[in-house]
Amino acid sequence: MITIKPSAYLRNNYNDVSELCHSRMEPIFITKNGYGDLAVMSIEAYEKLCGRYELYSLLDEAIEVEKAGNYMDYDDFFANFKKDIYGI
Repeated sequence: MITIKPSAYLRNNYNDVSELCHSRMEPIFITKNGYGDLAVMSIEAYEKLCGRYELYSLLDEAIEVEKAGNYMDYDDFFANFKKDIYGI
């Protein structure tokens, strides 16, 4: 559920906003003069969001590589892997 608070609430109730951010693991939206201004979240939620973004970016990259046909089949990959790691 989306939580929206005015900027005065953040200013006057920082500890409550912090607790909400940590307990819900989602952003709290802060308004200024009745309009959206900020999204505040815990560091843990931010790191999770960044990790998800990084994963999606890697998946997009893998999809583009596959579409372009620039990949090795299973046997070639492991042959090169063994050669690089074990010198075989």
